[in-house]
Amino acid sequence: MIAKLIKVRVKPELRQEFLDAIEVDALGSERDEPGCARFNVLKDGEDPNVYYFYEVYVDEAAVEAHRAAPHYAVWKAAAHTLDGPTERIECQSVFPADPSYWTGK
Repeated sequence: MIAKLIKVRVKPELRQEFLDAIEVDALGSERDEPGCARFNVLKDGEDPNVYYFYEVYVDEAAVEAHRAAPHYAVWKAAAHTLDGPTERIECQSVFPADPSYWTGK
C-alpha cells in the first residue's frame, strides 16, 4: 500500500471554497476508485487554515487513476485557494499488513 500525507495551508478568505472542492475529491476517491483505500481530510488542531490529507492507494497505478479522475480535476481547479506550496510525505503501510484491511475484500 502507498500512503501519502499531504499538508496544505489555505487562504482564510477562500477556506469554504477549498473545503467544498476537497470534499468532492475525498468522497469521490473512496466512492469511485477501487484502488483508493482511504482519503481522509483532517484540520490542524491549532491553525484553522492548515489541513492534512491522509491517502492510501493499493499501488502506483491507483495513484495515477486518482489523478485522472473527474473529482481530482475539481480539486486541481481549486489550487488557487492554497496559501503556499503543499508538503508531501510518501510512505508504505506496515500495519495492518493484511491488504484486506485496506480494501475491504
